[in-house]
Parts: sequence; structure tokens; C-alpha cells
Amino acid sequence: MGTIIMQLFNGVSVASILMLAAIGLTITFGLMGIINMAHGEFIMIGAYTTYVIQNLFQTYLPHFFSSYVFVALIASFVVAALLGYLMERTIIRFLYDRPEDSLLVTWGISLVLQQLAQNIFGAPDVSVTTPKYLQGSIQVTKTVSFATDRVVILIIALAAISAVAYMLFKTRFGRNITATMQNRKMAASMGINTKRIDSMTFALGTGLAGLAGCTITWIGSIDPSIGQDYIVNAFITVVVGGAGTLLGTLFGSAFMGVGDTSLEFLTNPTIGQALILILVIVVLQFKPKGMFSSKSRKLND
Repeated sequence: MGTIIMQLFNGVSVASILMLAAIGLTITFGLMGIINMAHGEFIMIGAYTTYVIQNLFQTYLPHFFSSYVFVALIASFVVAALLGYLMERTIIRFLYDRPEDSLLVTWGISLVLQQLAQNIFGAPDVSVTTPKYLQGSIQVTKTVSFATDRVVILIIALAAISAVAYMLFKTRFGRNITATMQNRKMAASMGINTKRIDSMTFALGTGLAGLAGCTITWIGSIDPSIGQDYIVNAFITVVVGGAGTLLGTLFGSAFMGVGDTSLEFLTNPTIGQALILILVIVVLQFKPKGMFSSKSRKLND
């Protein structure tokens, strides 16, 4: 029984990481209709921002080193969001309603960002030292324990999706986003600055990717191509759940995380990954728009 519980938790922990990576993609791809192939590189930017913050604390504030995580969480979001804002203002805004062009251009941007990271930080992997309070495990029973860092990542993921849901459905800014994505001309006629909404929405999506990058540093090393390890599964998560819906993102991440780890546990990693992709194909055969399809104009045009 303890083994089953541990395995389920492993699946949930993988799902929480996918959820963080996919929330931003839900916004940029699902709501805005932009196929951002550079989304993984914003995860990478968040990871390297965390690495830089850690080094700054080690060098200049060693007595406060254990606090660097809180600064890194904020900084990774802000840095990725600012770069995303700049990217939208200079490139992305000319690619709306041009999905093929957006795919090619953002893919090129992803290659440029990877090369820049390699030139700045080098090709070898680098690691981030987690504070003691993120190390070890939480003992639930004699046979069941949960890794502390994975529990914290799960909490952050749930907090992030809750905050985004509140923002979208309970704030004026969120309502402006919904109005802009559903009917841009009507939103503009009502006095909404649609170009500003586009920039802020894209920045929010990339900022959330940066936040995901910060948490990923707690569970492994990072390198310039780390974003590529997550971008495919993040896209699958969004498509299976239903592009443009937070409930779909929640479902898709659970489907991919728990399903993948469970199938790998029952078979082996190679067969497990093949089986989960087969299940994805089956789901999309019956639900081509995902389990929870969005009614966004971007998706219905």
C-alpha cells in the first residue's frame, strides 16, 4: 500500500511541474492563439535567473542564503515576464492570426535564446543548492514519505493556477483579457486598450513559465536546453485538457503526470511513455478539442 501511495505522489509531483509549465502556455496558446515554440526557453530563463540569484546571495549575502528562494521565485517571474513583454511588443504583435509564421519565428527565437544562454553560462550543466528546509522528506507513515521540495512545488502550482483563475474571472483586467480574446473589435469599441492587453497577457504567460523554471532547479541540474525537456509535454497537457481552459490544464497535467508515472511503474520507462502517447491519441480521437474545450474566439475562428 505504501508503494502505491508513493507512486501516486510521484505522479502528482510530476503533474505539478507540468501544471506550472503549462499554465503560461494555456494563456499564450489557448487564449491568444500564439504557438510559442520559445515557451521552453522562458522556463530556461527562469531557471538561470534562480541560478544567478543563488550566486549573488552566496557571494554578497551568505548569512541570508536560505532566503534566496523567495527572491528567486519573484525574480524568475519578473525577468521572464519583462522579456516576454519585450518580445510581444517587438515581434509577436505582428504575428496574430498567422499561426504558421508564429511557429517558425518563435522556434527561431528559441534557438537564439538557447545559444545566448550557452554563451553566457556555458554548455555544461549547473546546479542550484536548495536550502535545508527544502531538503529531506515529510514522513507521513512508517512506510510513506514525501519529498519536501516536491510538496512545495505542488503548493506553488496550485497557488499559481488559483491566482490566475481569480485574476481571469474576478478582476477587471481578467475580464478585459477575455473580452479582447473573444472579440477584439468590440473590446476596442468599449474603450479597452487591446494592444496593451495583448502585451500584458503574453508577459503573464512567459512570467509563469519563468516561475516554473525556478521550481525545476530544485529537482535537477539545468542547461541551455532544459526548456526542451518540458515543452512537448506542456503542449500535450494543454491540448489534451483543452486549450484555453484552466480546468483543462489541471486535468491535462494530472493525466500526463499520474498516467505516465503509473504506466512506467507497471511496465518500464520506454513502454510507459509509448502507452501514454497512445492514450493521448485515443483521447483526441473522441475529444479533438480536448476534454474541456474553450469557447475563445481564437480557438473557434
